[in-house]
Amino acid sequence: MSENVVHLHKDTTPAGPTVLTVVPDPAPPAPVPLWVRSGRAVKTAVTHENTKTTARAVARHGLYVVGGARIVARRTWDGKTAARYERFMRAAEAAGDMDAAMEWEERAQCYRDARHRRRMDLLHSPVDAAKGLAVATGTGIGALVALGVVMAIATKDVTDVVTPLMAVIEFINLMITIVHVVWGPLVTLGPFLALLALWAVGSKQQAAPQWALPAHVRSGEGEPITPSIVVKALRDLGIPAMRNAIKEMGDAGASMLSPIVIAGCGVEVDVTLPSGVATNEVQGKRRKLAENLTRHEHEVFITIPEAARTVRLWIADSGALDEPIGPSPLVTDETITADYAKGRAPWGQDLRGDAAALSLYQRHLLITGLSNQGKTAALRSLALWASLDKRVEFRIADLKGAGDWAMFDGLATVLIQGPTDEHVIEATEMVEGLVEEMNRRIAARQADPTLVFEPLIGIVDEAQVAFMCPAVDDEKRPYGGSKATSRYFMAVRKVHNQGRVVDVLMYEGTQDPTDQNLPKLVREGAHTRASLALGTEAQAVMALGEKAVNGGAAPHLLRQGLDKGTLVVASDGIEIPKGQSSITVRTHFIGDDDAKAITDRAKALRNGVTTLHAVKRGEKRDPLADIFTVLGDEKRVFTQDVIKRLSVLSEDAYGRWSFGDLTRVLDAAGVEPKKSHGRMVVRAEDVARALTDRDAEGSASAAE
Repeated sequence: MSENVVHLHKDTTPAGPTVLTVVPDPAPPAPVPLWVRSGRAVKTAVTHENTKTTARAVARHGLYVVGGARIVARRTWDGKTAARYERFMRAAEAAGDMDAAMEWEERAQCYRDARHRRRMDLLHSPVDAAKGLAVATGTGIGALVALGVVMAIATKDVTDVVTPLMAVIEFINLMITIVHVVWGPLVTLGPFLALLALWAVGSKQQAAPQWALPAHVRSGEGEPITPSIVVKALRDLGIPAMRNAIKEMGDAGASMLSPIVIAGCGVEVDVTLPSGVATNEVQGKRRKLAENLTRHEHEVFITIPEAARTVRLWIADSGALDEPIGPSPLVTDETITADYAKGRAPWGQDLRGDAAALSLYQRHLLITGLSNQGKTAALRSLALWASLDKRVEFRIADLKGAGDWAMFDGLATVLIQGPTDEHVIEATEMVEGLVEEMNRRIAARQADPTLVFEPLIGIVDEAQVAFMCPAVDDEKRPYGGSKATSRYFMAVRKVHNQGRVVDVLMYEGTQDPTDQNLPKLVREGAHTRASLALGTEAQAVMALGEKAVNGGAAPHLLRQGLDKGTLVVASDGIEIPKGQSSITVRTHFIGDDDAKAITDRAKALRNGVTTLHAVKRGEKRDPLADIFTVLGDEKRVFTQDVIKRLSVLSEDAYGRWSFGDLTRVLDAAGVEPKKSHGRMVVRAEDVARALTDRDAEGSASAAE
């Protein structure tokens, strides 16, 4: 019996008396029906992960038996018929290899002939077997009786004549008894043993639907690459001609594949495509192919080898490309040296894990990519190697100005660092100085074709700053841009056109290429073109050229931020697999401290280099004071080196100086070049004394 609860509500209003209102207690909520609660419990139990796992396990092991039976039946059919030869023949026809198709047809015919002979032999075999059994039985009984006779003679007991024969009969009776005892359990256990055998075959081949397999098998993460996996991945690309051809081939679709070989941190396989399938169709399905192979897109590379209608797949081990490569040999081997003409710079590793080394000899260089992807580090590592050849001279303009090239102070003859228009103007004049030196060398080569020049490398990092510079000179000529009046653009073009033959080279690093910040004529003037991660395929074409991209180069598919230092390189200066137009290189990273240690070793190879941090042109010069400036802290410098340093100091004033010009200035100041080890040198103390004497004479003249 429930008890009613009454609440009194006092209603007070200013205009009337107090009123008490009885308010009943609200009704309790209706109870949830039992069938609803049971349904929820059942739904929770059905959708619970443990239930799903158990159901998958039961289905999986049952389907293993079905799949195993199918596999055994297929193997039995293949062993008893010519189906295997038929599949290989269809595969060869689909691949367009008619010679192989004819060979498989001949093998199939040989198999049929042999099978026919075996069947004909079966017609005579019962008679032959009966004759053989009769002969064997008679011989056996005769032998047993003869043995019994021998035993009877030996024992003088006539009953021993049948002893061997009775022993054989008793043995046969024992075998019949054993079979009679075992037969019942064997008949009972036989089906279970057969099912167990089929389950073992199905389990080994994972012959169950994908949804029923264990989680680690369903994910396929790190699954080894096998021919069947590659064929299935190609079949499921969504290319009808490919799918139909493989369907006709059956299991022999693996005949499209070359042997799968280990290649560095992955595997490599060549795929001969069926007739009607183009290589660019497969290239355009890179992501889908990678996912079919249970890999990420960046772990599958598709290139075009030399063979026709063939694609080369390089498939990385899962997660292998996220592991760093080892340090540069420039860091680990302090005895390493460089040879600009014959050597190769250790740049990194290719995808096969082999060392990737680049020849710098008479090759202009362009490296591009998105910001903060390792462009400067890749460019600097080449310069660091070249610095270990004491013949190489550097003139560097770092238009980022973050100190990435600061370690070349005292090694480069020019080092400009900064992003402003003033720095671009100085960088432009530096490149124009390269042009003047190039012209001087060409003129000298015309006079003496046997002349060999020491390499001069001009480096402009963040070159897009120069191309986009709005500054103009006094004659209204722009420093930036890509017109015929643009000073930086024209200077780079001139070096590209003729600098290589006299070893005047241009290295540029630029980011996020467009037609505005990297003109077509400039990017196509580089012999070695390399690209880090880019945003679009159009940028990839700008960076590497259309031929390289059509051949499989895909820097736009590299992962920004994750593939730092990974370059796609198109150059004849690096070893590229035959038939390919580019190669992917994972470069060694050399930090600032290690770079400084390398440049210290490079400085030790030289007699001292005076680095200019600005290029000034068109001003009145004091030749004797400039000679003393370029001598620096050295006691004596070869006259040829003095001329070279003066040319760097002011191309306008000293670009065409010869030994005679230097001698004329020194003679006028009373300084006579001396010989040291058979070569003419200028001594710093002689020049300093001449300057002191000149200043003293000037002071005396002013006093008078």
